[in-house]
Amino acid sequence: EKKQEHEESTLYNVVYNFLIDMWTKSNTPLHCLAHSLNPRYYSPEWLRSAPNRFAPHLDMEIARERKSCLQRFFPNTEEHQLVNIEFGKFSSSVDEFNDRDSLLDRGVMDPKLWWVVHGDVAPNLQHLALKLLGQPCSSSCCERNWSTYSFINSVRRNKITPQRVENLVFVHNNL
Repeated sequence: EKKQEHEESTLYNVVYNFLIDMWTKSNTPLHCLAHSLNPRYYSPEWLRSAPNRFAPHLDMEIARERKSCLQRFFPNTEEHQLVNIEFGKFSSSVDEFNDRDSLLDRGVMDPKLWWVVHGDVAPNLQHLALKLLGQPCSSSCCERNWSTYSFINSVRRNKITPQRVENLVFVHNNL
């Protein structure tokens, strides 16, 4: 728009608001937990690549959401304490997470593979990390559900209740 810094830009406001909306939409406790369990974000290479980067466990917003998610996954106090200890060791690179291979692989290895190779010392956290970080980043599963939903809920069958359609989609996908 070729405006001066002090001039208001309509395009800037639109793009800025869009980005804030997208961040708000995808900033869920589950996303924060997955972000916190990605070893790449603790690697020195990633942290040094931009001046304003810091590890996820040091971000208050991500830490708050991660804690709430862990409480939901582990309602039992003893399990929750154990997972917190495992996360503390992982995020601060102490004890078994402080060996040379573990630290070097954080920045270069696929996060899921890293947990397979180095996560055996934190079995609860490893199980959770493999479940979260192993999710495919694709909409094809959703599109398949929508396709099945539209097939079941066609014009001829539009009197079916939403709960019944949901049950039929579930049955169809789990045959």
